[in-house]
Amino acid sequence: MTKPRPKISKATVTRLAFYLRELQQMQRSGLANIQSKAIAERLGLNDSQVRRDISCLGTVGQRGVGYRVQELIESIQRVLGTDRTWNVILVGVGNLGRALSGYRGFEQQGFHLVGAFDSDSKKIGTSIGSLEIQRLDDLSSFCQSHQIDLAILAVPADAAQGVVREIENAGIPGILNFAPIAVQATSKRTIIQEVDLAIELQRLAFGVVPKAQ
Repeated sequence: MTKPRPKISKATVTRLAFYLRELQQMQRSGLANIQSKAIAERLGLNDSQVRRDISCLGTVGQRGVGYRVQELIESIQRVLGTDRTWNVILVGVGNLGRALSGYRGFEQQGFHLVGAFDSDSKKIGTSIGSLEIQRLDDLSSFCQSHQIDLAILAVPADAAQGVVREIENAGIPGILNFAPIAVQATSKRTIIQEVDLAIELQRLAFGVVPKAQ
């Protein structure tokens, strides 16, 4: 019987994702064991915070040795749900959509891009990587013949909410929204994660701009 996942805050989930990235890099460099202090230093965090986060996984380190990198990676992947393959579609094949489709990190973390859709007739039938761009009108039928788990939304702001409804109607439970506008789910079963690159730059600018004395 599969154990239920522990209840973990969104802030902890975000940190765990960063830990996973660093641990995988450490593993590629040949590191077999790691202490929480080393993880904390790489990410600019407090050592005790890292230990608390890792304790949520039920993973116990050894005094003087730390944590086994492979075991920690597997524990985080299990909690995040990335210990399996997720079938993903891309909706919106403009400049941003094309850039996202070429990001190798998705595949490395178990997110397999299996379909691309757009409403521009000039793009339909052309290719993006190994995928043929399909009509947005064909999204629902495509999802019926493929087990689609997640959708990446990269359409203009004025089209975003309408496309969200089409994605929901196709039965896709998770949407990663790159459209420059907040969108609303119409179903309680739908999870939407907002990503706005301009907002991230604004946050960065706030940190860099000289503060009043």
